Amino acid sequence: MRTIVLSLLCLTLVACGEEHEDIKEWMKESTKNLKGRVQPLPEIRVAAITGYEAADLVDPFQARKIEPDKKPGSGIAPDLNRRKEPLEAYPLESLKMVGTLMMGKMIHAVIQADKTLYQVKIGNYMGQNFGMVTEISESEVVLKELVQDATGEYTERTSVLQLQENQEPKK
Repeated sequence: MRTIVLSLLCLTLVACGEEHEDIKEWMKESTKNLKGRVQPLPEIRVAAITGYEAADLVDPFQARKIEPDKKPGSGIAPDLNRRKEPLEAYPLESLKMVGTLMMGKMIHAVIQADKTLYQVKIGNYMGQNFGMVTEISESEVVLKELVQDATGEYTERTSVLQLQENQEPKK
């Protein structure tokens, strides 16, 4: 039985080889005049060698390039030993200027914190950023505040607290 199967298999292979003889002839005929064409490699250009000349310049990513120059020990710092005034317990945004008072030649501002009224004169402190009153007019109070920047140094900024108009409740 084994020999029969093996002989049939061999006959099948021989028959298959002869059937495709026409295809093989056609392939030979079709590819007779064809030649492969390989594109030549592009010419390699040599890059000009240049030296790095910016080694001595300031690194643009260092903090001294991004931040303005600061004088070391500029001396701006709040007086932490002085006694705190009552209006320093409130943020400046929560304080309202509701009026002014004249006492002799000195003008005082009337400031409302919560529901309490306080008299403020030039030199008093207000707000949580060590704000000292530098000027009082009939319409505003000007303060000089000390705030810390990202490096921990104190810088001065000017803030203004303006007179709040009386707003009557709508009926």
